[in-house]
Amino acid sequence: MTLKIYNRSKRFDRNFKKLPQGIKDAFYNQFKKFHTSHPTMHPSLRVKGVQGKKGIYEMTVTMDVRATFEYIEDGVLFRNIGSHDETIKNA
Repeated sequence: MTLKIYNRSKRFDRNFKKLPQGIKDAFYNQFKKFHTSHPTMHPSLRVKGVQGKKGIYEMTVTMDVRATFEYIEDGVLFRNIGSHDETIKNA
């Protein structure tokens, strides 16, 4: 599966803007790994399904920050980003 499209939800954009620059930089670094290692996924991403949310996945940005996403036709929709507990609860 070749990913061609990366979209972001309004919630993702809103929460991303609130993040400190260091966390934004960490996301960009992890996104590069996500894009270049797909479909095998780089181990540092720790990608797994969100429990109770069929078709929604989480990836590690930092030890406390996660980004959630789902696969769409030919790509990925990033749904949310923020602290682990809040992001998973609102995946």
